[in-house]
Amino acid sequence: MIDRMVLFGATGDLSGRFLLPGLARLRAARRLPSSFRLVGSGRDDWGEEEFRNHAETQLTKHAADVAADDRNWLLATLGYQRVDFDDTDTVRRALQAALGGYAQPLVAYLALPSAVFPAAVRALQTVGMPPDSRIALEKPFGEDLDSARALNAQLMELTGGKDEEAVFRVDHVLAMATVQNLLGIRLANRVLEPVWNSAHVEQVDILWDETLGLEGRASYYDRTGALKDVVQNHLLQVLCLVAMEPPLSLNQGDLANQKVDLLRSVRPLTPDQVKYHTRRGRYTAGLSAETGEALPRYIDEEGVDADRNTETYAEIWLEIGNWRWQGTRFRLRSGKALAARRKEVVLHFRAVPPLPFGEVGDELPPNELVIGIDGPHGLSMNLTGMVSGPPSHLAPLSLEKTLSEPELPAYSRVLLDVLTGDSRLSIRGDEAEESWRVMTPILQGWAENLIPMEEYAAGSAGPPPIA
Repeated sequence: MIDRMVLFGATGDLSGRFLLPGLARLRAARRLPSSFRLVGSGRDDWGEEEFRNHAETQLTKHAADVAADDRNWLLATLGYQRVDFDDTDTVRRALQAALGGYAQPLVAYLALPSAVFPAAVRALQTVGMPPDSRIALEKPFGEDLDSARALNAQLMELTGGKDEEAVFRVDHVLAMATVQNLLGIRLANRVLEPVWNSAHVEQVDILWDETLGLEGRASYYDRTGALKDVVQNHLLQVLCLVAMEPPLSLNQGDLANQKVDLLRSVRPLTPDQVKYHTRRGRYTAGLSAETGEALPRYIDEEGVDADRNTETYAEIWLEIGNWRWQGTRFRLRSGKALAARRKEVVLHFRAVPPLPFGEVGDELPPNELVIGIDGPHGLSMNLTGMVSGPPSHLAPLSLEKTLSEPELPAYSRVLLDVLTGDSRLSIRGDEAEESWRVMTPILQGWAENLIPMEEYAAGSAGPPPIA
């Protein structure tokens, strides 16, 4: 296990809400070595004491469930260096501060906007990282297909061609126990695998609906939007696990091969299909469904530039052109400030013939399998059963199961994998490029205003779904 890490972007929202708490929980689980040292870096001209105070505030807020002794242990490991990627000496000092004079590998974790990745990787290449070091990057990996290809080329140069061993493209959704369980549900149950295809499944919904607004993330979100922030990465990754062919094993190579094949089989949308198979929207003033507090219009949020025309709601319909899924529709949807929080996969099975139940059968809803992917950790199957009368009649029958909480939350698992070199949940370079290929016609169509930007009130159900 590598025991030295430089966290670039350590003063940002991602580090404060997830990465520092993730490390604290690893300490609580006794998964960090006693020699562990973390050097945070940012543009702020802070000293170590100021950074420790900032980190203590974030841990108190976001990791209050962790024992104070474990939080304090992590705080004692922290150092800080101001970094400017245009000044490679500052990057060198950050690496040296983490190494403490020892020649050993380290992890460079880029908790940064994707637009900064090229400058950061270029600076690390100029300075040089110790042998067997690793670099971790947060999604999205690039801003479009061309930039993703360019970033992959940079990373290959930085690592000397050891991309799969040294580069960790992080999408924390893959570290969620419920998302990993998609493969278990699919492939370990005889009752489900034979019907996991278009002959039985009419539609699959992959939903990431949020009730909250920006939560102070405007500087990042307004440059990204719902399509790039969630659909292009989180939801396409879930789509891969739902729809790909069974891998030979769960190692990174076999998993990535099947995911790439699935992404390659997604049919690119034509301009006409962009008009009718996609929808974008932006919230207006309303009440938060979670807190009841008033939310302003998105374009009035602090840090938002209305001229960017950024969407807070994205819905797309995709089709997969292979034998298993020909004729099944896949709906991917993400939105902010909506009426209900729904982060789940829903398989809608085709309806059975109504006989022998007569006209009553015509009104029966199709069976559904609902898999929660980000709390509550649950699984439900909506079936139909017979209720004794008189007269006997059909009625909905719901089977529900709450899954146990995982040993480690998602970001703790991500950090543990990066430190130990377990790459099974890392996204491969060609996989990242194929994800952008799927999105390219949509990005182009929206840039050309092929569809309007619809508005929906904060706290509402959002724009009408695509028919």
